[in-house]
Amino acid sequence: MIVVAGEALIDLVPQGTGALAGLQPALGGGPYNTAVALGRLGSPTAFCSRTSRDAFGQALLDGLRKAGVDVSAVQRGPEPTTLAVATIDGNGSAAYSFYVDGTADRLFTVPDGLPADTRAVSFGTCSLVLEPGASAYEKLMRTAAAQGVFTALDPNIRAGLIPDADAYRTRFLGWLPSVTLLKLSEDDARWLGGTPREWLAAGPSAVVITRGGDGLTVFTRDGGEHSVPGERVAVVDTIGAGDTVNAALLHGLSTRNALSSEALAGLDADAWTRLLRFAARAAAITCSRAGAEPPYASELGEL
Repeated sequence: MIVVAGEALIDLVPQGTGALAGLQPALGGGPYNTAVALGRLGSPTAFCSRTSRDAFGQALLDGLRKAGVDVSAVQRGPEPTTLAVATIDGNGSAAYSFYVDGTADRLFTVPDGLPADTRAVSFGTCSLVLEPGASAYEKLMRTAAAQGVFTALDPNIRAGLIPDADAYRTRFLGWLPSVTLLKLSEDDARWLGGTPREWLAAGPSAVVITRGGDGLTVFTRDGGEHSVPGERVAVVDTIGAGDTVNAALLHGLSTRNALSSEALAGLDADAWTRLLRFAARAAAITCSRAGAEPPYASELGEL
């Protein structure tokens, strides 16, 4: 079982240009998209979060169930669902403004435990920013790591939600001893102000940097650096692309029985290249569709 911990929200995606363009609601949130993508790829997956009892919250749970994701660890509350208003630029890249005050997902509390068969837990995005839930997710990360569970982190920076950038950067560095696999975009890396080698020295066994259409690069603890180009595709938008990469990496590592620090360190250049190409292919399919619509295993071929 791969557990994805973090927020589920509703993306409001513009259907035209201008400030008053119509908005189409879509299921979203970085961790949510990662869980759906894992389910579609066929990995046994559970979602650990807190959602509203409103109609949006129910739709989010229905979307997880449709993808085959276990929702028994999802907490519920009467507060409204978080909303994210997307803006799409001419290249299909998405920027967001968030409506988060008093919403259900930020009131997440630490669960009694993870499913007994948990092999990995994935964290990231808004859930590690918005208190009091952020501290609960952080505690869950540290507890899982202390128990020897593989942990993945995608900070997926949303700068508009971070009131104190320096404090967040310090907190990010404090997470790294509890992280097995760190994945982040070039933009995230620039915002955080560090380097893959610095982050590797702090804890992770591997760091994957996504470079949009230019591909992906992994940096490993033994000094290795392996890159693949991006898959060429007509981009509709990039919503969910990074989340799809998260899922593809975790799914690929699971199929290789490599969800541990030791196994990750043992992957050679060929294994990493195959895994990164698989992730690039999956992300390209997501980019070819409107909204976060990650591919199914049948669309990707062999890993």
